[in-house]
Amino acid sequence: MKSSNLGYPRIGEKREWKKALESFWNGEIDEKIFLDTMQSIRLNHIKKQREIGIDLVPVGDFTLYDHMLDTAAMFGFIPERFDYQGGEVPLSVYFAMARGNEKAPACEMTKWFNTNYHYIVPEWSKEQSSRLHITENKPLKDFREAKEKLGVEGKPVLIGPYTFMKLSKGYDEKQFSYFLSLLLPLYEQILKELEREGVKWIQIDEPILATSLTKKEMEEFVSVYERLPQAAPNLKMMLQTYFEAVDWYEKLIKLPVSGIGLDFVYGLEKNLRHLSKSGFPEDKVLAAGVIDGRNIWRTDLSAASRLVEKILHSVPSERLWLQPSNSLLHVPVTTTYEKTLPLNLQQMLAFADEKLEELVYLTERFIDGEGKRAHYYAQNQQALHLWKKDASRYNANVHKECENLTKAQLERASSYLVRQKKQQEISQLPILPTTTIGSFPQTAEVRKARQKLKKGEWSQPQYERFIEAEIKRWIDIQEKIGLDVLVHGEFERTDMVEFFAEKLGGFAFTENGWVQSYGSRCVRPPIIYGDVEFLQPMTVKESVYAQSLTEKIVKGMLTGPVTILNWSFVRDDLPRHKVAEQIALALRNEIKALEESGISVIQVDEPALLEGLPLKEEKKQEYLEWAVRMFRVATSIVKDETQIHTHMCYCDFSSYLPVINQMDADVISIETSRSHGEMISVFEKETYPKGIGLGVYDIHSPRVPSVAEMAEMIERSLQVLNPEQFWVNPDCGLKTRKEQETVASLKNMVAAAKLVRARLLEEKKEWEEGKRYDAVKTSK
Repeated sequence: MKSSNLGYPRIGEKREWKKALESFWNGEIDEKIFLDTMQSIRLNHIKKQREIGIDLVPVGDFTLYDHMLDTAAMFGFIPERFDYQGGEVPLSVYFAMARGNEKAPACEMTKWFNTNYHYIVPEWSKEQSSRLHITENKPLKDFREAKEKLGVEGKPVLIGPYTFMKLSKGYDEKQFSYFLSLLLPLYEQILKELEREGVKWIQIDEPILATSLTKKEMEEFVSVYERLPQAAPNLKMMLQTYFEAVDWYEKLIKLPVSGIGLDFVYGLEKNLRHLSKSGFPEDKVLAAGVIDGRNIWRTDLSAASRLVEKILHSVPSERLWLQPSNSLLHVPVTTTYEKTLPLNLQQMLAFADEKLEELVYLTERFIDGEGKRAHYYAQNQQALHLWKKDASRYNANVHKECENLTKAQLERASSYLVRQKKQQEISQLPILPTTTIGSFPQTAEVRKARQKLKKGEWSQPQYERFIEAEIKRWIDIQEKIGLDVLVHGEFERTDMVEFFAEKLGGFAFTENGWVQSYGSRCVRPPIIYGDVEFLQPMTVKESVYAQSLTEKIVKGMLTGPVTILNWSFVRDDLPRHKVAEQIALALRNEIKALEESGISVIQVDEPALLEGLPLKEEKKQEYLEWAVRMFRVATSIVKDETQIHTHMCYCDFSSYLPVINQMDADVISIETSRSHGEMISVFEKETYPKGIGLGVYDIHSPRVPSVAEMAEMIERSLQVLNPEQFWVNPDCGLKTRKEQETVASLKNMVAAAKLVRARLLEEKKEWEEGKRYDAVKTSK
């Protein structure tokens, strides 16, 4: 039996990776220093895993930005707009694909399956497909580096061709097989070069197998993996799945690969049934994901040992690897720096390094017995016992409030059309009203102020005066820009989830529990360890202050219950929908407090509502029903005159417009700037009856779009949407942007809206005067 890891967090124990990236982008270090720094971080990760005792250490899982972007660059998937001239991809082109530049918008970015990690979407085109080639063999390069520098023969990791194709864009269904056939020779060349180098094992990740593939899709998949192993017969291939169970198990185990990796955490019951019913081939290794790679709770080693024993009924120990359920990319690096948490909670945490230690323990236990690690097991069981008995995690009042919820409490008092009329009578907003999604740039000054408060250098009143000054400054900026509905800017919030979690009961916070969200953007998810309770108003003070500074409407800004759930590390002793219900009831109290304080527009963001969708089709409906219910639990309490907004991003909206409509928000804004044309085509076939804003520019790129560019975006939207329902906004919050580019972009956005608004009003005037009617009649 061996221990194996699928992938390690990139960011470093103290986010060294993030700091190096941003220093390079800001011109503070040159390319050589940047690459040397990244190499040092990369090698340290490999060294650490080997020192912990992992037998099969991954190489090639490290990236300068994103693993899907790496794969695209390796095969020359460079859209023409980035002026790529061939050969090894320069960093300027690589980062332009991720972030855009002055000449070209970035590639689309979306969520990696049902996680909070974002990947860069590869783009196919007919012209580009004829120029595909290997720019560099990245797995081979990383394997050589680890061997030469550390003496470690690692296990190269590569995204599989079928998953790569399924997560790409730019082709229709009929072209899929053809483009896939163009890709396979490149994979074959990669494998041949690895084989010549003497690589023993390669891990090929095909998480697409965790989704509901059709019979035809599985036949295509089988044809790929009947072919690929033939290219390098002496290279052992571990076909790795994760995030769920596989559906086509019997077909999968017949493939001519040397090993298959299955998730026995998130696909536990079904994958165990497969093993029991169909067995496992004698010529293959099973890589069993027995440690949760997506949550931060300590493993119950007794339960994990029983699981391994069940697996051993079908697979002998010499053909079994124990590993996390998926790459440890989705958890923080180490608990070493967590010194402020309550001891009982601290003892229950296991980040990446601790999960690897658990793996080594389990592996050694089945090789040598308890032996020298008996104390490790005893500590584990004692911590679990104390945790289950901890009465502070349970709140009888919260459970009673959940039990008292009725169907009547989930409905707005009136229909949308009735509400819309009342809201417009009060707001008197122009056609195509402009607004932003909520946050404004978190400048160095804002971060310094937060640090001064944390270190005790500033008092709470001193900090609050600073925040009020920032709010006033940005209210003034928004009024000068000409926005119609304003926001207070969220300067008091470190993170859109963490801020609320800090003010609710049942949450705890790490000092250094960072995980990568996209690029250099790292987040520190709060931990839901107990029942979630509303304690006191959380946003009323700042919202009311901002509204006092202007005659224009200021939106109250909240994060929705399902997003708070999906962007937290969640307790594992309650169903997720029960935890979401507790959060929704807490937010319901906050919304009531905002409304009573005179805030007439309240935005409840749910960017992660569809992110949490199960990967299996048969499980999606149940999730959607309770997710929509949680939004309505939080928002249905308001009067007709109070306008509820929401924001969503990074998901397949085209398939879920009816679900979004069921949320019954008065206005929804959707991230579409990188895929605007595709969303427009959706509205040519589908109808959305409420207020909607399709993001007219991409906030994840530093480029400032022109007035003409955004006006075109608006005009394209109005081809399929009624001007009376359309809002003009960026595609997401502006927290990560710099002030200068933010102001410039918003000025152009407002100018674009006014340009289109003027055209619409002129047309309306001409219709009223009969000129437009006469012109149309004459042309006919």
